[in-house]
Amino acid sequence: MELETVLDELYALRPEEFTAARNARAAAARKAGDRELAERIRALHRPTVSAWACNLLVRREPEKIQPLISLGEGLRAAHRDLDGEQLRELGRQQHLLVGALAREARRLAADAGQAVGDSALHEIEATLHAVLADPHAAREWAAGHLEKPLSAPVGFSGLEASAAAVATPARPRAQAPVPATEPDEDRRDRRHREQLDRARQEAEAAERQAREGEHAREAAAAELEQAQAAFEESGERVASLERELRQARKQQRRTEDGLREARDRAAAADRTARDARNHAKKTQAAVERLSGHSA
Repeated sequence: MELETVLDELYALRPEEFTAARNARAAAARKAGDRELAERIRALHRPTVSAWACNLLVRREPEKIQPLISLGEGLRAAHRDLDGEQLRELGRQQHLLVGALAREARRLAADAGQAVGDSALHEIEATLHAVLADPHAAREWAAGHLEKPLSAPVGFSGLEASAAAVATPARPRAQAPVPATEPDEDRRDRRHREQLDRARQEAEAAERQAREGEHAREAAAAELEQAQAAFEESGERVASLERELRQARKQQRRTEDGLREARDRAAAADRTARDARNHAKKTQAAVERLSGHSA
């Protein structure tokens, strides 16, 4: 048994089937003497519905992995180079491809008997945006072993806004006396920049809060999963002890029957021995009488 094989098997299962299968694989590894593998399997977390749907998309539509990864590489390069025209074009492709893949993941999940609600659909889209933004996230998604949805870095989803900003050339500083209308424009630009800075700060604060909420949710889910595993293990132990108790009672009944039969045989042998001794005494007495008459 290898961990990669177990991962492929477990994360292909529907979420509600995950825990029992994981515990069974951990028990098998422990029984085989590989305690390290057993512990690593036991530490695996059941995937959320959105993560499972993303894994399903990778497994069922492997030919769609590379187009998204390639688009992400292009977007990141255009973002670094401040290539406004390229950003606009790739941003349009991003919107179309992410939407199409998210809908495809939802359809595949429905075909497999698992409903994907709007909240889970948004998490699928967030995961695909993360794949576009982060090469590490792209590798995680392509492996098909996601436990939870991924999150794109703050600001990456706003590529279209960045593209518009790049496409508009910066206003050159005037060397001659400025027109009377320029101060108003400068004030509008300054207010716009301030509003943009505040919006970015609020977005970053909201992202931090969201991440804190996700961490709290993950910790609670992990605690629940550990409690569930402990409960299942104790249930398995109780069932094992109950089987042992039933076997012990059967064995006790068998030995009780054997004891009763042995006692009956011992009593019968005792009676036979007494009868034989009495008969021997009688015959001896008869011999002695006969011997006396002969004398």
